[in-house]
Amino acid sequence: MLIDRQSKTLSVKRQAELLGIARSTVYYQPVIDPYSLELMHLIDEEYTKTPFYGSRRMREVLKRKGYIVNRKRVQKLMRLMGIEAIYPKPNLSKPHPGHKIYPYLLRNKVIGRVNQVWSADITYIRMKHGWLYLVAIMDWVSRYALSWKLSITLEVDFCIGALDRALTIGIPEIFNSDQGSQFTSLAFIKPLDKRNVQISMDGRGRAMDNVFTERLWRSVKYEEVYLNDYATVGEARKGIGNYMDFYNQERPHQSLDYKTPAEMYFASNNQNKQTQLYLKYSNLVS
Repeated sequence: MLIDRQSKTLSVKRQAELLGIARSTVYYQPVIDPYSLELMHLIDEEYTKTPFYGSRRMREVLKRKGYIVNRKRVQKLMRLMGIEAIYPKPNLSKPHPGHKIYPYLLRNKVIGRVNQVWSADITYIRMKHGWLYLVAIMDWVSRYALSWKLSITLEVDFCIGALDRALTIGIPEIFNSDQGSQFTSLAFIKPLDKRNVQISMDGRGRAMDNVFTERLWRSVKYEEVYLNDYATVGEARKGIGNYMDFYNQERPHQSLDYKTPAEMYFASNNQNKQTQLYLKYSNLVS
């Protein structure tokens, strides 16, 4: 996403070398047939409305819309999209077998301070001819989206990049996530351990653990993604960057007594305007 394909001074190969990525990654495009891509877009819309739907109900929704699809295909596409129903159930997707799982620390805990609890989550972002993954890190009390990043794969790197950026803004007391391999990896955990942050991981099937980021995803998709048909990664990055800035700086929240997340976060955190301007710029170029 940082590659300038039109550059007259640096070749794509040289830019890839400077960024420390394989040239093949620059040219990577998700390979999937158009019918499956259409199904993925429909599943994304339905899941955004009803995140408690599993593959059986999702299959029935698609059949009612006139699509011929079996449950096995729906399961495969949902795995590819990185989503699953959030109601309590056995056999949820497992983390990497070599990664440590941390206990859930938020049960019966009163959350009332900025930087008391942060959380991270990943969602599917559709494009005209493919898809991306979006990760965001949010402060629970203020609903402030501290950082975000897009990626063409579910590798851990973009999650680490978002975490590193968030940690330049503040340090949470508790960091909560699901048990996905991105968040249980040693590379992701290390910066939190270094700052003595308590790590909490969602209990299996706990539908409410990521309620704030689920609401963020709904807003991002209905107010930005579904209104635009991104043709390129650059268009998606710009559109989502503009929306995240709007969400943080301008969009009032009823749950915050109609304050914006930025007003709530920075007022409580006693930050200055210069820091806010820096964050606005840094997220736009994410």
